[in-house]
Order: sequence, then C-alpha cells, then structure tokens
Amino acid sequence: MAGVCDGRIVIVTGSGRGIGRAHALAFAREGAKVVVNDLGAEVDGTGGSTGPAGEVVEEIRAAGGEAVANGDDISTTDGAANLVKTAVDAFGGLDVVVNNAGILRDRMLVNMSDEEWDAVIKVHLRGTFAPSRAAAQYWREQSKAGKEVDARIINTASPSGLYGNVGQANYGAAKAGIASFSIIAALELGRYGVTVNAIAPVALTRMTENLGMGARAADRPADAFDDTAPENISPLVVWLGSAESRGITGRVFNVAGGRISVAEGWAAGPGADKGDRWEPAELGSVIPDLVAEAAPNAGMGGQRPARA
Repeated sequence: MAGVCDGRIVIVTGSGRGIGRAHALAFAREGAKVVVNDLGAEVDGTGGSTGPAGEVVEEIRAAGGEAVANGDDISTTDGAANLVKTAVDAFGGLDVVVNNAGILRDRMLVNMSDEEWDAVIKVHLRGTFAPSRAAAQYWREQSKAGKEVDARIINTASPSGLYGNVGQANYGAAKAGIASFSIIAALELGRYGVTVNAIAPVALTRMTENLGMGARAADRPADAFDDTAPENISPLVVWLGSAESRGITGRVFNVAGGRISVAEGWAAGPGADKGDRWEPAELGSVIPDLVAEAAPNAGMGGQRPARA
C-alpha cells in the first residue's frame, strides 16, 4: 500500500469508530503504519471494549497494511506516554499524531453538572494536550540528537467551538481550547520540525446522529453524494499528515462533505482610543457604535449572517 503517507508512522486516537476509524483506514491506504487507539467507550465516555480498535487493525491488515491496537487512556500522562511508546516499539518511530478522541455530555448550562463539564474537558482538551506533549518530547529529543524531524500534530476542533452551539458549553469550550492550543503549539514546535493544525469537521457519527445529522442523511436520495459520511473528512487529515503539508502550520480548517475552508480566527475589529483611561459613563456612547460597526459572529455553518 503506497501513497502520500508511504512509510509514515501515525497515531490516531479514538479511531475505533466514526471519523477516527475513517482516518486510520485512510492513512493505511496511503501507505502509513497506524497505531489505532480506542477505549471502546460509549458516546458519553462510559464503559469500554478492546473490540473496535482490534477490528480496525484487522481491517487494515486484511488489506495489506500495518497496524497495531492501543487501549490507553490518552487523557492521562502515563497513557499518552505509553501510546507514543507503542508506536516507537511497533514501528521504530513516530511521524504523525491525530488527536481525535472525544465524548459528549450535552446539557443546557443551568442544568450542567460538574462531572459533565469535567468529563468532556478531560477527554477533549487534556486528551489533546497529553498525547501532543508526549509526542513533542519525543520529537524534541530526536531533533536535539541531530535527526531530521518532519512531524505533524492534527487536532480535532469543532464548529461548536469556533462558532457556538446551544447545549454544548462544555464541548464547545473544549473545542475552542483545542483550536487555540493548536495555534500556540504550532508556534512552539516549529523549531523541532513539527507542524500543528486542526480541523473542525461535520459528519454523521454516533456523536452527531441526535443533532439533526441522522435526519439529514435519511432524506438524501440513494444515488446522491453522501455529504455526511465520516470518510469525507479523512483526505484533508491524511494530506496534513503527509510530507507535502510541511509549509502549513497553525491553521484551523472547516471540512464537511466536499467542502474545505480555512477558518479565520479572532481579529481586532472596530475600535476607539481615547488616549487616556475611560470613564464608565463615557462608554454608553462608544461601545454600541463599535458593535454596530463590527462584523456579526458567524453561525454554526461558519458564515457571517447578512447585515440588516
């Protein structure tokens, strides 16, 4: 199996099902050696099974590829370190980490429990930080030893984190954090030969079937392009994991169906400078005008609404 990632060694977290599974299979088709990490948990993070990861490994091997399974909890320091060790022990190195693992505990803010907040933040945000740190430490050692490093971290944000979605304060906060984390990590790790990017995908999976995606897929004509398929997300991720993407870092990409776009992050908009400290009473005639002049926030589709 040869392709744009021929011979590259890739970790994909949360790759037993859904988008992560599609990533693992796509990397293998393009010649990568894949570590398939998955706890086999339910959508809310409870439970666990070795089955999903093992099934993906067997599918890759049956097609002539190379893969191993890993069941570590990547939101822990030890689990993340062992994940990197799995890649090095099995294949002799590491080139790409795709942080994809996630859960949902959707709830309106006024009803959200501490546990629902903490669980989502841990799996998504710490589950991105810990494997990234473990991999970065490995690559730094390789770089300092004089070895050429051409490595990638690809993180998974979400339109909910970039644009906001009702009922997902925990999930959206974690995903927004991942987007910012990716930009900062890109600034820090470039010196070691590492690029860091993120995607904000839209696809039909266990995590989105109850958010309207399932009904949308059911209404599609049988012969139409399935713009909700998880497999639509993977080509971008595989390319970002390849040597061809060396010059791309610190960016967040929207991807859904056949559409890819670059997310344009926070930027300073209209402003006013008094040249001195403001008095609160003065701002009533300043802030409303600035907000009226500013571009409106984008909606979940990533597009700004038309001005009235």
